[in-house]
Amino acid sequence: MPTASLLDRFLEELLPLRPRAVWAHGSMAGGDYQEGRSDLDLIAVLPGPVRLGTVRRVVALHRRLRTLPLAAKLHCTYLTPATLDDPDRSHLTWAHGRALRRPVTPVTRRELHDFGRVLHGEPPAGLLPAVLERQLHGFVVRDQRDYWRPAVDRVRLWRQDVWVDLGLLTFARATVALRDGRLISKREALAELPALGAPAEVVEDTARRRYGAAPARAGEDWVIRRAELTRAYLAPAIDALVAAYG
Repeated sequence: MPTASLLDRFLEELLPLRPRAVWAHGSMAGGDYQEGRSDLDLIAVLPGPVRLGTVRRVVALHRRLRTLPLAAKLHCTYLTPATLDDPDRSHLTWAHGRALRRPVTPVTRRELHDFGRVLHGEPPAGLLPAVLERQLHGFVVRDQRDYWRPAVDRVRLWRQDVWVDLGLLTFARATVALRDGRLISKREALAELPALGAPAEVVEDTARRRYGAAPARAGEDWVIRRAELTRAYLAPAIDALVAAYG
């Protein structure tokens, strides 16, 4: 399988940096992984400070992989034991073909503790601090309030598949996390959406495109209507969720 070959090669290339652990989260860990569609979301814990020389080695590593199948979907954030504690701290990350910095959020941290997949070295419980309920709760509310709710007002975004899909699925996952205190996969989130009042034709369109049950609807008229339906649903739904749990 291309995924297994890519992971094997990645670990082989990473070993000279002496990682203490490499973990998978997201769809690969949560049982929702689809080869060729899903991202490969990884965390690597390196033994020492991530200085300029380490950054250069990480960038070179990923550039060596880029000709392999699925390499563009491999995203990895690099932590060290000294930088594990702070969920707001940004870390060296390779994603979307470039080096950047981003945090390892409380949601990702909880995923790692609940169902993270160990690819190398120590398990998350041995290195990563536990996520308190108030930390998870606070992050989910802020993400819906401060990121997704303002985004709903940006009309052009919602003519793109990715915004429709992630907007709806993230809302469903946020609802279940706040309501039940558990994290669910994107596939499980899709199943939650009808009961949460999401527009049925948009949910069906998302299911067709993401899971291939039937050809997706096409055409500019549908794209515009789908955007309107999604925005009309999410705006009050997010407001109600934040009011209830914020």
